[in-house]
Amino acid sequence: MIVVTGASRGLGRAIAERLVERGHDVTGLARQMSEAQFPLIPCNVGDQLDVMAARRRIAAMGKPVTGVVACAGVASMNLALTTPGSTVQHIIQTNLIGTIFTCQAFAPLVIRAGGGAIVTFSTIAVALGLKGESVYAASKAGVEAFTRIFAREVSAHGVRVNCIAPGPIPTDLTRGVSADSIADVVTRQVIQVQFTPGAVSDLVELLLDPRASSLAGVVLPVGGA
Repeated sequence: MIVVTGASRGLGRAIAERLVERGHDVTGLARQMSEAQFPLIPCNVGDQLDVMAARRRIAAMGKPVTGVVACAGVASMNLALTTPGSTVQHIIQTNLIGTIFTCQAFAPLVIRAGGGAIVTFSTIAVALGLKGESVYAASKAGVEAFTRIFAREVSAHGVRVNCIAPGPIPTDLTRGVSADSIADVVTRQVIQVQFTPGAVSDLVELLLDPRASSLAGVVLPVGGA
């Protein structure tokens, strides 16, 4: 089984659906429930009790967990000086702490299954230093650092941990971003293309596959930075 957080909409939903289409057994976690072609468990990844409750429900299914995709995230594009404190806390709690809670909860299940892979999510805004994304990028920079070190901590147990850093993928997170702003970011990528959720989903599937056994602790910027 592969566990995908943030699976009710956006990029998480696209990833979960692509994995199901490719024949994978997927269970999603999400704060908001919706109709899906895979089981969805209500879970706020920023709440450790919620995450541990979801872990118990998944463990009770009796299926080996061989992959985890920590995709749940929030964004708020704003200058640091004008970002409300509550927004700062929400972004850090969901993106960074939520990723840590997810890995703490589900990595032991992957170890119990005999090994597998975990994929976390950053953003190309970290590498490009995008103005107006300081708090969001800070939360994701923390995810990158956590991924690199956590990969070292669990590699001996047969668990590979890698991170994907997408550019402006067309999802709910970028719906309010102007076309000019998106174009500006895309022109700063090595490959100057706005990639689709499908392209990111393919990369996730690659990192989950045993054929990617040589990759661990790597941050992969979609489009290049």
